[in-house]
Amino acid sequence: MGDGSRLDTFVAARVAGLSRAQVKRLIEDGDVLVNGAAAAKAGVKLKDGDEVEVRVRPATPLEARPQAMDLVVLFEDADLIVIDKPAGLVVHPAPGHADGTLVNGLLAHCDDLSGIGGELRPGIVHRLDKDTSGVLVVAKSEVAHRALSEAFATKDLLREYVAVVAPAPLDGAPRGTIRTLYGRHPVDRKKFSSKVDRGKTAVTHWEVIERFAGGAALVRLRLETGRTHQIRVHMADHGWPLLGDPVYGRTPKDARLAALARALGRQALHAARLEITHPVTGAALKFATEPPADMQTLLAALRAG
Repeated sequence: MGDGSRLDTFVAARVAGLSRAQVKRLIEDGDVLVNGAAAAKAGVKLKDGDEVEVRVRPATPLEARPQAMDLVVLFEDADLIVIDKPAGLVVHPAPGHADGTLVNGLLAHCDDLSGIGGELRPGIVHRLDKDTSGVLVVAKSEVAHRALSEAFATKDLLREYVAVVAPAPLDGAPRGTIRTLYGRHPVDRKKFSSKVDRGKTAVTHWEVIERFAGGAALVRLRLETGRTHQIRVHMADHGWPLLGDPVYGRTPKDARLAALARALGRQALHAARLEITHPVTGAALKFATEPPADMQTLLAALRAG
């Protein structure tokens, strides 16, 4: 029964597992009925006595298929491949991203990937968020997959990122370590939080590299643990959100910084450095890349004052 709410809000609140965006797609596809008729739009207001029916179609099984794409390959041999991932590229197929992912591109580029990760995540031993750029390693052999997974689990590697935060840490605090519990946000289950009573330990080491007018700073971050969204959450929860972060960030008070964040269109985060031991040869492998053009443009604007 309706209660005066918007249709999309009403359905999202009462059907477990559906987001507002998913509800909107169902409405657009004619799968949400009000009093037996397909709803015309998501924002229709319900009246007392309205009957709402939601038809959720069976999910179409996802399948990772090869798709040719330009990849920046930093290293490749029979056991692993290291990529400089661009921002905007999803790592593996998932609902809402059935193709066009890094895995699709790798399947076209490589003869084979480790099957340990399953059909949708072959070779994936760690991930970068869609809008985070930088160095990412993928296993091609099962020996490499097991060894790399163990290295990530035991922290036997080095991962460094660079990010722009606003506001910046105080002048008297050029570096530090954030050590917290970490888990799902207590209210919004699609987000994560370091302000939880129970969870896994998360550790991020940070250092200010450069400060800018308006209160922003370029920071270097080293992950000791690798929880989902860890850097974004740790920075935001400590009052230094990543510039442009659409989920954990906030609009800067400084109008110029706010305009730069809008122009960037993503969180200002780049996986700049990865050091690992080759899982088969034992060689020390070190990879480093500069932030891509959009972050370089941002940094140039910040330095120009």
